[in-house]
Amino acid sequence: MTASAPVLVPALPGPEAQRRVLRVLVAAQVLSGAGLAAGVTVGALLAQEMFGSTSLAGLPSAVGTAGSALAAVVVGRVSQARGRRPGLAGGYLAGAVGSAGVIAAAVAGNAVLLMVALFVYGAGTATNLLARYAGADLAAPSRRARAVSTVLVATTLGGVVGPNLAAPTGALADTLGIPYLAGPFLLASAAYGIAALVLTVWLRPDPLLLARALEVPDVPHAVPPRAGVRAGLLVGVLVMALTQVVMVAIMTMTPVHMHGHGHGAAASGLVIALHIGAMYLPSPLTGWLVDRYGRLTVAAASGVVLLAAGVVAASASAGSVAGFAVALVLLGVGWNLGVVSGTAIVTDAVPLATRARTQGLVDVCIAVAGAGGGMVSGLVVAGVGYPALALGGGLLALVIVPAVLAARKRSPGAHGRGSSR
Repeated sequence: MTASAPVLVPALPGPEAQRRVLRVLVAAQVLSGAGLAAGVTVGALLAQEMFGSTSLAGLPSAVGTAGSALAAVVVGRVSQARGRRPGLAGGYLAGAVGSAGVIAAAVAGNAVLLMVALFVYGAGTATNLLARYAGADLAAPSRRARAVSTVLVATTLGGVVGPNLAAPTGALADTLGIPYLAGPFLLASAAYGIAALVLTVWLRPDPLLLARALEVPDVPHAVPPRAGVRAGLLVGVLVMALTQVVMVAIMTMTPVHMHGHGHGAAASGLVIALHIGAMYLPSPLTGWLVDRYGRLTVAAASGVVLLAAGVVAASASAGSVAGFAVALVLLGVGWNLGVVSGTAIVTDAVPLATRARTQGLVDVCIAVAGAGGGMVSGLVVAGVGYPALALGGGLLALVIVPAVLAARKRSPGAHGRGSSR
């Protein structure tokens, strides 16, 4: 803890501080959800237009997630040293700068600048995910998953509204002399910038610094602590990385596939809006399920749901918006199950002394997985088609199930109900 920590940690009771922290995080997440949605909705289409190639349409997702990997390290280290407030606010500010860079690249028609800007834009994505850990800092072990889910669900409003503003922001961009597909990044720049301001002004007390000051007890382990940390990290990282790579790969290429079959920005925007809603809206229920039935049980369920998403996407008629909508809703739900359960597993395993730094490194693994999924997705679709990508992604997600069963056998009870019972 730094010398300024006593100023940042007022004498507030843990539960009261937790409620305040969650309110501020929810406000910031609503804003950041809109920023996050911009890249998802039009990033691949913008790259396809600038590069003139479908095989490179997955490049923005790969570059953005690579940027989020670096940002996860930086935000994690800043949070570890100075608290969640400067770490998260700095990440969102970088996301705002990156969004502005995308607009400049589109105006200049400069593909290299576009890639650099998307790399910086990835900081917003990383920060949006890292904020979930801040929600758990002051939570009791038996309510950690629900605290994580509260932060995640807040992204829903911005995430659902954002893609549906693709057409209006595109029209605004046209009016301003900016390429149509860069329009959503106008919204992203403003949303990320305001989210950074909200955290800077109102995230007081800082949840991580207050958790240290109150000496919030860590989760008791059913195995020796060092072994428990290793096992928890490995299982949590595996679940979240596989979930991320499958989600990013299928999500990235769905708008491109739809565009290639005559669907406009409004149709793909609707599908992505439903997908993002499904990623975050089920969070309260998922958090309750994780705390009630155990981390590993819900993690296994994520693999099954992602398989279903892949099957539906692969078999959907090219002209059916409803078919893609159902597939991407399932994709979002499967991602949600994996992220909430995986986050709870990792948080249970890591002590406060190294929590933020380790969580940043964990999210690097998730970002790298997403970068790989984004990069490969365009190549797979160009080579063997979208249905093969969707089905292959679903089968890859199913690997979570045997991995979780093996973890349960190695350490029975370590990731059971509520972790404190």
